[in-house]
Amino acid sequence: MLQTCLILLALRLSTAYENIAFNKPAWQGSQYNSGNDIFDASNAVDGLKSNLSAWGGQCVQSNVNQQTATWRVDLEDILSIHHISIYYRTENAVWGSTNGLSGRFLGFSLYVSNATDRTNGKLCLHDTDYTRDTIPAVLNVTCPVHGQYVIYYNERLQGVTYPTGYSDYAFNELCEVEVYGCPVPGYYGSDCSTPCYDTCRYCHIETGACQGCKPGYQGHQCELPCSPHYYGEVCNETCGNCSDGITCNNIDGTCSSGCDVGVYGDKCKTSCPIDLHGKNCSLPCGSCDTCDRFTGQCTSPCYPGWKGQHCTDECDQRRYGLGCLYECGACLEYTQCHHINGSCLQGCYFGFQGELCKTACPVGFYGTNCLERCSRNCVVPERCNKTSGECEGGCQPGWIGILCDTKCVDNQYGQDCNQTCGKCREAKQCHHVSGSCNDGCEPGYQGNKCDEVCEFGHFGASCKEECSVFCGKSRDCHHVTGYCRSGCKTGWRGNDCLEVDTQQQGTECDRNCETRFYGVLCAFCVIVVLNGVYGLYKIMKWKKKKRSDKNKKYRASDSTISTKDTVLQVRKDENVNSAYQELGELSPSSTYDTIR
Repeated sequence: MLQTCLILLALRLSTAYENIAFNKPAWQGSQYNSGNDIFDASNAVDGLKSNLSAWGGQCVQSNVNQQTATWRVDLEDILSIHHISIYYRTENAVWGSTNGLSGRFLGFSLYVSNATDRTNGKLCLHDTDYTRDTIPAVLNVTCPVHGQYVIYYNERLQGVTYPTGYSDYAFNELCEVEVYGCPVPGYYGSDCSTPCYDTCRYCHIETGACQGCKPGYQGHQCELPCSPHYYGEVCNETCGNCSDGITCNNIDGTCSSGCDVGVYGDKCKTSCPIDLHGKNCSLPCGSCDTCDRFTGQCTSPCYPGWKGQHCTDECDQRRYGLGCLYECGACLEYTQCHHINGSCLQGCYFGFQGELCKTACPVGFYGTNCLERCSRNCVVPERCNKTSGECEGGCQPGWIGILCDTKCVDNQYGQDCNQTCGKCREAKQCHHVSGSCNDGCEPGYQGNKCDEVCEFGHFGASCKEECSVFCGKSRDCHHVTGYCRSGCKTGWRGNDCLEVDTQQQGTECDRNCETRFYGVLCAFCVIVVLNGVYGLYKIMKWKKKKRSDKNKKYRASDSTISTKDTVLQVRKDENVNSAYQELGELSPSSTYDTIR
């Protein structure tokens, strides 16, 4: 009779709510005859309960000799539950103490949880009061809570003393489990048509009182937002580091104003990557691999060419490279080189070359980037100072200046241009090296350098003019003008003594004509004699040579004697020719002869 009343009560209650467990996924811990669908966990939510026997195909049968027995159904969403009805296996026999299965039902627990772990859920019932006589075959458990999983659990643990009538092992022999409640979250009432408060996630299925707030709200009716710097489910999540200390969104924890220094992400809880820092991690580290996410101070060495705590300062003071340890080369005007690789972007200063301007100019070159070639006019050709180009040891003769690139001028020549040119024609500059006058000399001068006056008896251009024999001292005239230095002989006048003095011409001629005739005749005889002697000498020398060639005998002593004879003869010839030339001065016709 009691069983009939309970069934009628369950039917009345169930008409107000829906069975939200119908045909939902089910699971059990240990199935009897595993793989046989007759005992499958889903049999307890198939809506069939006309055959409550093990082999009827409508009940769940766990394995034998188990210390724990677990079965659960997944409602597939967190739903509002009013009550749960359990139909236990009876083998279609009279229920009660005489039914051997009632002891297996005793001591069970019923949970509603949001996870598969029953201990995290709500305990709706733990049987400690029923006996084999009192426990009903159909049990209704009122449990107005919210959850996704309804879990049946029983145990028979070793070392635990259980009440009389309890089975030795745990079983879950469920023929039907019906979970009544609202099929849609957020509603309550007898027909599940009244919505809960907007900020309520779950409300009491009968009264509508909030039983769980939506994320971001708190209070009895979930009317209050989370406290500052908290958000989310039951307001137990801590906000991240939003910009300027502003609190995050109370629902999802996002920072609408962005993140403070050192963090990034929607919730500003993610630390900056090792190479970023600042607000929203928007600033890259300086020239280093890692830096402090709050301050940006480098925590690894600076890259080559950078310095400072943040590695944002370029190397200076003419240094470059890793740690700014290397000194720049001789960049143009000794400016700062490239702070990373040390290259001189504007080129090198005087005396150096190469990308780093650390290589001195090779021999023969100087100046900016070593592009200038040393002068060939240096004492040692093409050897000069690599910076200034100044010749080492000075200049070669004929050149002056630091670079020895200036010829001697102003009538100077030779070493350091300290020698004065001779009397070059038209006062032209002599050769800057040798001092020679390439265009000839001024009248009265001779020699390669025009620094010699005409020989005695000559004057004028190229000293080709002969002084007058009628000078007071024969041919003693000025080397430039030809003027006689000591006046004229008797019968002549003028600066060059070439004009006849007609007043004294007759007397002088009478005295001198006879003397001149015999003088000329005597000279002619001497010349004839000398020429004859010279001819005889040549004939004898020729015959002697012919005999020597025929015999092909040569003696060193003979050669020496012959050479000595030849030298003596040449010297005699020179004396004869000299005498002849001296006498020949009287032979050329003169103005006087023309006048006569």
